[in-house]
Amino acid sequence: MELESRFSAEQIATAVERVGDEISADYPSTTPLMVGILTGSFIFLADLVRAMSIPVQIDFIRARSYGKGTVSSGAVEITKDIEHDITDRTVILVEDILDTGLTLDFVGDRVRAGHPAEVKTCSLLVREGATPPDYMGLWIPQGFVVGYGIDYAEQYRGLPDIKSVPGT
Repeated sequence: MELESRFSAEQIATAVERVGDEISADYPSTTPLMVGILTGSFIFLADLVRAMSIPVQIDFIRARSYGKGTVSSGAVEITKDIEHDITDRTVILVEDILDTGLTLDFVGDRVRAGHPAEVKTCSLLVREGATPPDYMGLWIPQGFVVGYGIDYAEQYRGLPDIKSVPGT
């Protein structure tokens, strides 16, 4: 399969630095709990917390709705839950790509049930036409992408840039 370049490693790094600066500016005296939505967000989350100038704590939740296809199944399944107590905490949910919003909405509702002080959302990529999260890196048009943690059938996560999958 021939992949087409969408965002270079440099473009991604610039976006990550900007988002890290925005979150740091908004929480100068708070230690937010950064919750990565696995598996796609792990590289973005790692780079994001290194770009931030404030202390943070990290946890993960695993939610899936794609399986091995390129189209969301429409149902979200939680296979790993947050381990930290989130009561009265600032929680920032970190997603790789905001497409339909189904996963982020589902996870957000689940987290709010734990009575955090607030829940904010962050996504590296946001589809054109989607409602933007509180913090976002880059707009992306329709089409399936891989790289920088994002996979297709558990492949291509390790690419340093983001590429489009032709025909999607």
